Amino acid sequence: MSALLAQSPSDGYLLPGFRSAAMPDMLVGRGAMEVASPADLFGPLLVEVQLGRLFADGKTFVDAVPVREPGQIRDAFAFLPADEASLRGFVAENFTLPAPARVHGAHGERDLRRYLRSTWADLCRETVTPNAGGSLLPVAGVHPVPGGRFAELYYWDSYFTMLGLIRDGFEQVAASTVDAFAELLETYGRIPNGTRSYYLSRSQPPIYFAMLGLVPDARPATRRRRLDALLIEHAFWMDGAADTGPGESAKRAVRMPDGAVLNRYWDDRATPRDESYWEDFRTADQSGRSPGEVYRALRAGAESGWDFSSRWFAEGEGLESIRTTQVVPVDLNACLYGMERTIAEVADGLCDDAVARRFDGLARRRRAAIHHWLWHDAGYFCDFDTDTGERRAQLTAATLMPLFTGVATRMQATRVARVTADSLLAAGGLRTTLIETGEQWDWPNGWAPLQWIAFAGLRRYGHRRLAHAIAARWVGTVDAEFRRSGWIHEKYDVERGTGGGGGEYVPQIGFGWTNGVTVSFMDLLGIGSGEGPARFPAQMAETDR
Repeated sequence: MSALLAQSPSDGYLLPGFRSAAMPDMLVGRGAMEVASPADLFGPLLVEVQLGRLFADGKTFVDAVPVREPGQIRDAFAFLPADEASLRGFVAENFTLPAPARVHGAHGERDLRRYLRSTWADLCRETVTPNAGGSLLPVAGVHPVPGGRFAELYYWDSYFTMLGLIRDGFEQVAASTVDAFAELLETYGRIPNGTRSYYLSRSQPPIYFAMLGLVPDARPATRRRRLDALLIEHAFWMDGAADTGPGESAKRAVRMPDGAVLNRYWDDRATPRDESYWEDFRTADQSGRSPGEVYRALRAGAESGWDFSSRWFAEGEGLESIRTTQVVPVDLNACLYGMERTIAEVADGLCDDAVARRFDGLARRRRAAIHHWLWHDAGYFCDFDTDTGERRAQLTAATLMPLFTGVATRMQATRVARVTADSLLAAGGLRTTLIETGEQWDWPNGWAPLQWIAFAGLRRYGHRRLAHAIAARWVGTVDAEFRRSGWIHEKYDVERGTGGGGGEYVPQIGFGWTNGVTVSFMDLLGIGSGEGPARFPAQMAETDR
């Protein structure tokens, strides 16, 4: 056994020393199927590959497809000499590595809108039928992928990508994606972070309810299926809530001191992420904390979509202090309010009065709890710290999610608009946070989904000038970088107007949600007609501060 393997952590599903032990090909959870992840299937082989950094990107190995039965590979690995050359040869012999990331090829296009329209063919995939032993999950129907290293279906990315697909006439792809998510809920009891087995232990911001509004379908059978899917998803997020007392938490449910139930991010495992094993191992090792606690917090941070951000850190500290599971996030709870309202409305339309009444009550109680626990006296929505029992004072773009889902009052929306204009609006769009940590979900980066959430939320409450200023500045940033490099990025530096940076992997180009949000902004505001730089009225950069 190598020295690296001897150092590897375990919580029982990844067992150092089992080189010849039998491993399950399927793990069956409570009523929902869980496919074994690469760590389950290959244990110490994965540890040695990832901690030995055989590949610069840890996602490479876990996306590889074995060329023979996993059990045979494990048995052969038990006798492999412990040196890098042997390990590299063994992996090459036993796995087919993923193809290089697909990106839109070289082009001479100068018009941003026309270019975005041309990218959809490269960002959509046909029905996926996985190879045996690989980590890819089956997906029926045409669906979008983000781009770059993200070559599978992702949860919250897809909503923002669908905005653009619909704008460009691909409504059937959007509808097919909604159906694919319903099937994931029916199969696994959740929508995983992405359609890989190593993502099944967590989800992402629950925005499926909002996707339904993009592709309405009046057929009773379709509406019933969608309602049933929403009920499955709600049960996933609320699992364990009934067993908690005031001040207690269970999985993703948090019982607040007054008995109200809110939610947090979580992950069903407390081990290094398969796809970021080396990074997580290093973070835990440097933290001086219980490794399992750190791993769970990192995984929960990945479930949040904000991976990673100062939102999840101890005040003034970095990634090693991550404590996501001690934070009650306002954006998550605003999404769950939207889910509960949608369930009540769909059930009412189907004359399912019992479900409609129940979820109307749940939504009302969540709204009251958000107003009580997640509103800061300084005039914005915030997160809550279960360890300190206090609201977290940090202002972030998450403050706009309650406007997006309609949970804010008019007064609250006005105050959020004011603080957004004063503090979150940058020259190139909406800031994510006001803290620079080197993490990708912190200053100076801006992200397409947060621009759209802010835009739609502000417009919902009548703050159109500020909403349009955010959109116009974002389009200007995307267009300037497109003219400079020819690429569309997953994130942008909204202070300098360039591609963003930070995080644990190379910034990706492609890119699904940037394309979808930017297309929607350009069409809604009439920005960018003709060749060359996007054109928009100067007054769109003004705000109603």
